[in-house]
Amino acid sequence: MNKLENTIDSDLAGPAPRHRTTQVKVGNVTVGGGAPIVVQSMTNTDTADIDGTIAQVAALARAGSEMVRITVDREEAAAAVPHIRDGLAKRGITTPLIGDFHYIGHKLLAAYPACAEALAKYRINPGNVGFKDKRDTQFADIIEIANKNGKPVRIGANWGSLDQELLTKLMDENAASANPRDVRAVTREAMVQSALLSAARAEELGMPKDRIILSAKVSAVQDLIAVYQDLAARSDYAIHLGLTEAGMGSKGIVASSAALGILLQQGIGDTIRISLTPEPGGDRTREVQVGQELLQTMGFRTFVPLVAACPGCGRTTSTTFQELARSIQDFIRDEMPNWKSKYPGVEELNVAVMGCIVNGPGESKHANIGISLPGTGEAPAAPVFVDGKKFRTLRGPTISADFKALVIDYIDQRYGQGAKAPVTAAE
Repeated sequence: MNKLENTIDSDLAGPAPRHRTTQVKVGNVTVGGGAPIVVQSMTNTDTADIDGTIAQVAALARAGSEMVRITVDREEAAAAVPHIRDGLAKRGITTPLIGDFHYIGHKLLAAYPACAEALAKYRINPGNVGFKDKRDTQFADIIEIANKNGKPVRIGANWGSLDQELLTKLMDENAASANPRDVRAVTREAMVQSALLSAARAEELGMPKDRIILSAKVSAVQDLIAVYQDLAARSDYAIHLGLTEAGMGSKGIVASSAALGILLQQGIGDTIRISLTPEPGGDRTREVQVGQELLQTMGFRTFVPLVAACPGCGRTTSTTFQELARSIQDFIRDEMPNWKSKYPGVEELNVAVMGCIVNGPGESKHANIGISLPGTGEAPAAPVFVDGKKFRTLRGPTISADFKALVIDYIDQRYGQGAKAPVTAAE
């Protein structure tokens, strides 16, 4: 094999294996141990608002969030948790609820045993579970309640609320070192140690490794990558990935995708959250969609049919292909919750909506079903390809509606009950 062939072979090697981590059961969801990477989200409602929280959890679950974290910050929130769980169950939603605890989690879990029972997992921040002499006892209180209820925990260190005693200790040691490291490197080490020392303490308190998930969230991409690489190299716990305070819109999406994409490719990460700041009045489910798209684009999982569409150029001055691509994509995402049970396997579908003759026919042939719309100056005809063969040509003002009907018909024939692949026929 020559040098070029070696390079090509390396490029096709794919992501690193993910079968090294411990497997954790969170309600009806399996995390780690080679299980599919889990997408999760978090509500931004007041948890004491039972109806509002139920509605948002339901929306997140419908969008595909496989676990949902809720804030449990005071007595009213803790009292609401079992009612939220029951309200979701009445809607047929069994998505595991994760309780997010800071400062007084030990008190709330002890005072509201129904809350402790209703949650599928507890999230503990070792940086604020307690301070000075109270830290160890309050951490132990939460672990004891988790053990009593058979619940897993996520021990989540965070750059913004790091254990200051540990950080000060490491900074002092570093200052006295003959070869001191920079401040950011020491802070990253404090993040890793905070998570690992807390996990070791949890095991000492009787919690098995298969009920522990670790995270170490940072807001800077390069720091996040370095922290998680170190955490993964020094432990065998299941790992939750997330770039904290990623930001709003494209900035948050790009930053999260850049950081998580590198780690996932290296085989690091068993559950992810894309922490997007929503636009004012924006849809919280956007972060779920981005998480799914990241995993699907990288080839780790399939969630919804893919719609390929060209970017457009001077040959596509009409907006027809853009409007059709958006219409098809929105239609598919809206219908997926219903299609999951009605059309098993439909998430593997590939649709192409192309804008001109240059790449249109070729790309359409690669899809399960594709259309090549006429570009500027081309004849007003749109050939449709099904499973690589020309099926028919659409013309006239109803091209968009006609193609959508063909997509629906293809899905029904290919993935419906008693399905068989559509019979293709050239004109």
